[in-house]
Amino acid sequence: MKEETRKYAREAFEIVEHAAYGIGSRLPGTENEKKFGAYMGEKLREIGIKPIREEFGVSPRSSIGGLPYTGYICIAMSALSYLALAIPQIWYGMTFFYIAATVWLICSVFLYKTWFDMFFHQEISQNTYGVLEPEDGKFDYTIILSAHTDTCWTWKHSEHSFLFRNSKPLIGLLEIYIKVGYGAVCYFLLLFICIFMSVLHLSAELNAAWALSALESEWFSVFTFIMYLVPALTALGGAFLAMWNDKNPQNASKGAMDNATGVALGYEVIKYFKENPDKMPKNCRIVDLNTGCEEVGLRGAMAFAREHKNDGLLDNAWNINIDSIADDEYFEVVIKDDWMFTRFDKDLERMFKETFAEMGIVSKTGGCIHNPVGGSDSTPMKRAGVKTVTFAAQNPMPTWYYHTWHDVPERFSEETVGKGFEVILRVIEKISEQEENER
Repeated sequence: MKEETRKYAREAFEIVEHAAYGIGSRLPGTENEKKFGAYMGEKLREIGIKPIREEFGVSPRSSIGGLPYTGYICIAMSALSYLALAIPQIWYGMTFFYIAATVWLICSVFLYKTWFDMFFHQEISQNTYGVLEPEDGKFDYTIILSAHTDTCWTWKHSEHSFLFRNSKPLIGLLEIYIKVGYGAVCYFLLLFICIFMSVLHLSAELNAAWALSALESEWFSVFTFIMYLVPALTALGGAFLAMWNDKNPQNASKGAMDNATGVALGYEVIKYFKENPDKMPKNCRIVDLNTGCEEVGLRGAMAFAREHKNDGLLDNAWNINIDSIADDEYFEVVIKDDWMFTRFDKDLERMFKETFAEMGIVSKTGGCIHNPVGGSDSTPMKRAGVKTVTFAAQNPMPTWYYHTWHDVPERFSEETVGKGFEVILRVIEKISEQEENER
């Protein structure tokens, strides 16, 4: 690490420690999430940058925070299946409810749509940001350094794999996938059974010959016998889904890596340029953006993009979304959110890859990944017309510390955070060079 940047790395790590232990878990929409946003606002004020707070409504359980509901639904439908075997009309109501729940699951939990938010309990969250303009007040482009302040509920299956972290980490990883995969299979198996039984019995009521024949067939008798066993198996799978995250906020992730590191680095970079105006990119303004509620469907980034899409703040803007800088062997640029069907900016991808090569950074992921599950704050920015990628240094596997209370500062080093700081500075230099070449 360069000596001139060492103090910024040290200060960044101190922010991480304060977030993890001084504040603690920062679940979406909670007072602790707001407290961290306010803390970073005061840090901006200390260096002469006016913090701006923008509140927005959020329903934490309407998106991925509500994933355990799928488990409860699967358990309830499993129990009702026994009644439906005796009273076939019950299948109709089960199917209608199950399909409605699945539409919510796909749209809200997987695709982060806000359509169902109105049906869930609402909280107030906030985005906090500050703007550093050139001394002459003239700028042609904007660089936004974004990171989220909230943390996640502890994922119970990941936390349990902590037991295998040293001796058999592969077993711990397989345990996560097997439990969650089994739960998902059970959920959709029961959905298909409900649809099949509803179609069969409704067709029989309408005197369809094929349905009447099927109900009298030997294979249906065997199927009915099996159905007395299936709900017990699907209920177990539902239980695995229901325990996906721990509802107790005291057990929530402390969020040292994810994402106090990103918040701290965004602040330290803007502080660096505030203290070194001669190194400020020419004709550029820099925004330090702390978003809320990323863990429940990118709600803070969505609110920010919606609020500023037409006021000029996002015009000719570059966004470096910083999310989890802790695992020294996994420095990477995230170039796509697969679930969101969103591909990020290729120029920024190239800049990060060049920076890794110049700094001699070798990553087990090759320095580049797609986000395989969920989404990042880059997606709302991309959809608002901003050039963006997500920068991370995190093992992409759902290991024991990811989204668990084991995400603490002691797990990683100040040196890794400092390396992330230097990566961001170099990429900003490359953005400046490209802007100058295009003018």
